[in-house]
Amino acid sequence: MTTHDDPGARPEVPESLQLRVRMAARAMGRHGLAHAYGHASARLDQDWFLVCAARPMRCIGAGEAGTLVPVAGPLPDGVLGEVRLHQQIYQLRPDAGGICRVQPPQLMALSTLRATPRARHGSGTYFAPQPPLWDDPTLCRSDDRARALAEKLGQARAIVMRGNGAVCVGADIEQAACLAWLLEDAATVELTLRAADPRQEGALYSADEVGARAVFTGGLFERMWEYLTHGDPEAGA
Repeated sequence: MTTHDDPGARPEVPESLQLRVRMAARAMGRHGLAHAYGHASARLDQDWFLVCAARPMRCIGAGEAGTLVPVAGPLPDGVLGEVRLHQQIYQLRPDAGGICRVQPPQLMALSTLRATPRARHGSGTYFAPQPPLWDDPTLCRSDDRARALAEKLGQARAIVMRGNGAVCVGADIEQAACLAWLLEDAATVELTLRAADPRQEGALYSADEVGARAVFTGGLFERMWEYLTHGDPEAGA
């Protein structure tokens, strides 16, 4: 693996990847999944990933470049401290191609109950039986803490951070962004059920039902990506 101290090994970033990261980042802001904070990234190769500009994601402008970050090594100047989470996840998860660090409001509220959404409807099945909880409200701004969170995530598609949002992991940046929306949708259903009658367990998908529903075929994620990016200033570029 190359290191940040090896500038000669730094690859070129295709503009197409810059565009995809910008659009995913703006989608997180536009749909209320992130506010002034949060970040999105996409893996370039085994050694490098691209993270969006260190600005409120909804405010990232057309053509505004992200920053190339090594999977292992010091963070480049100007990159937000919690981008260490992306580094550690990319190290532990070779299947990860995109990551979104978000603060969905319904999920945030649910997490303060030390709870995460269960597989009660279609959106929740992608995280069945439920995403793990990182039961610590402080920011992950050290390599050790970021590594511990990545280990807690394991092979799950998301991890919920108590009072502090979530990290969603996909095969690419589009999938990670879609999973962020699905996670918030699942949290909304979970909170609605608890508010309706806290004594009721409610229905859960069985393992067979989860397997039949949590699919990535049939254009489901392509349609969700279209929905998330509709109205983006660079849509169709």
